[in-house]
Amino acid sequence: MPASRGAVIATLAVIVPLALATLAALVWLWPGDSAGAVPEAGPAPERVTGTIAAITLKPCQEEPPPDGQTPGQQPMPDPATCGDAAVELTGGPQQGESITVALPSGPGAQVFSAGDDIVLLHTPGDEKLGASPYQISDHDRSLPLGLLGAAFALAVIAFGRWRGVSALAGLAITFVLLLMFVIPAILEGHQPLLVAVVGAAAIMLTVLYLTHGFSVRTSMAVMGTLLSLSLTGVLALAAIGIAHLNGITDESSFNLDMSLQINTQGLLLASIIIGSLGVLDDVTVTQAVTVAELAHANPGYSVRQLYRAGARVGRAHIASVINTIILAYAGASLPLLLLISVGRQPLGEIVNTPVIVQEIVRSVVGTIGLIAAVPITTALAAFTATRRAAGTDHHETGHDESGHDRHVPRSARHRRTGYGRARGNGELTRGP
Repeated sequence: MPASRGAVIATLAVIVPLALATLAALVWLWPGDSAGAVPEAGPAPERVTGTIAAITLKPCQEEPPPDGQTPGQQPMPDPATCGDAAVELTGGPQQGESITVALPSGPGAQVFSAGDDIVLLHTPGDEKLGASPYQISDHDRSLPLGLLGAAFALAVIAFGRWRGVSALAGLAITFVLLLMFVIPAILEGHQPLLVAVVGAAAIMLTVLYLTHGFSVRTSMAVMGTLLSLSLTGVLALAAIGIAHLNGITDESSFNLDMSLQINTQGLLLASIIIGSLGVLDDVTVTQAVTVAELAHANPGYSVRQLYRAGARVGRAHIASVINTIILAYAGASLPLLLLISVGRQPLGEIVNTPVIVQEIVRSVVGTIGLIAAVPITTALAAFTATRRAAGTDHHETGHDESGHDRHVPRSARHRRTGYGRARGNGELTRGP
């Protein structure tokens, strides 16, 4: 059903200035060549790849305890991590040669086996000190990650077809903007909140239109996302101020604040906005599509009828998404929850810790923005869908629920009843 002229003009009047402002902000904030340059204490070790040919295990030796601990308090390393590994280098300056390096040991060390592909750190100059220039760093996960990525792409394309291809292209654009704009611009010293808003707007405009096409329906999802995201940002700013959060809850944020002088409070705001965007566009697109399909199936629906029907779908969607958000946060924070449980602290003390308060603020603010997205997007989509229905041809008079006359498209009435009038004899014939 084509959009009315008024709906198209009103949509363009909002979307075009928004797109131009986002493009101008991207150009203004785009990081330079020196963006993200982190001062280093010395030359960084070179990462090379290799394959473990054989492992020779040895008895583990107990290391001297740190200051303040008595012998026996330090956990013993896993016996499978004590020994040497014969490694065939598959990369680096000595590619093709075989070397022998010590296995990484100690609490939390990974277990390696013969045949494992690994990553080693090569530090030239250590051989002058009598130490091996190579050190085992980690497993090489390039192959399993490649297989998982290929399986993901095939599943998306097999189900979504060309829509799946456009979704993958949108995902690639999201990663490009995050890695080449958002992160370098923050490291360059720009305000994290401003960078996050511009980056989120660029991702929203590019990905939604690329994935769902240029239409009034998609534009309603864009506007609903923009308004809900703005509300989320305002609520996050107020909640962080009321809760006196500075964004420093772990070693990573502490190092960013100390070494790079990054505004960690602004970084927390940026993370809330970017994190909310992923769920918001899911809800807004669903609502816009739902209302459009309802209007297509029932062109005689009024704005109120479309809104109420779409809101019922939205409430069911929100109920399941809220549970999804909480489970996602709980799964990501499971080690922290276990540590808290072992510590046996009172619940009041646990909830009052900065790391827990930060996650509560993130969850509550994101959920409120998500709830607001349903009525906002549903109302926008219902208004434009009703305008489209009102602009269709071949109307005929019917009666609404109150008994008043109203115009109903002939094709719509036939779709609802399943009958049409045969040409010439006035008999009703079963329609398709």
